[in-house]
Amino acid sequence: MQKGQNEHQLIHRVNAAKINVEEADQLIRDYMPFIRTETGKFLKRPPVEGRDDELGIAMMAFYEAIGGYSKERGAFLSYAAMLIRSRLIDNVRKEQKHTYDVSMDAPLGDEDTTLADVLADSRNEQEERLMREATREEIAELVAQMKGFGVELSDVADNCPRQQRTLEACRKALQYARENPALLDELLRTGKLPISSLSAGSGAERKTLERHRKYMVALLLIYTNGFDILRGHLTQIMKGVTAK
Repeated sequence: MQKGQNEHQLIHRVNAAKINVEEADQLIRDYMPFIRTETGKFLKRPPVEGRDDELGIAMMAFYEAIGGYSKERGAFLSYAAMLIRSRLIDNVRKEQKHTYDVSMDAPLGDEDTTLADVLADSRNEQEERLMREATREEIAELVAQMKGFGVELSDVADNCPRQQRTLEACRKALQYARENPALLDELLRTGKLPISSLSAGSGAERKTLERHRKYMVALLLIYTNGFDILRGHLTQIMKGVTAK
């Protein structure tokens, strides 16, 4: 109960901060330990104020989270954490693009390898590491949210459609939900999959959606709470479904 009360109070403060700059500044000051912790997770060490630009970026991301938050995004701090991580990753990519001003095609020594080759390998390795970490964190957040619907990750794998026709029906229902955000809101509000509306709107058979309820819950959740990486993978998978 205490946790629920604290979350309710926090959301009240976030809503107040949307329209009052002083409230926003105070909220950021009060949650600096949280911002430092999230920045430290990214840096793999405690951030140093005045030295690490990442801390300032994290603070701006927290401020951005205040303005962009709505209850459909889930818990505010989870949303803020994902936004902080996303902005820090964006910063790394930006820095990698503008770090060097020398000739990238200059050969290194007597070898055919150029500076561009070496930097590209370094950038790719770092970016892939950051992407793997971000993906793991998104999966962990998704698993936590699915538990609220009585769905485990293993359930999703077991409940995944095996036939192309069934997979296509689920894709149509997902697309309909994406085009009608009110259905995603209903999922979060009621904790139940809106099967009747999905079936009627997409043309997918109700029995098909009922058989694959747990699979559909996972798909729809990915499109409700800012799972940018998972959503990108899912979009590519669903494109493949229609291409076959």
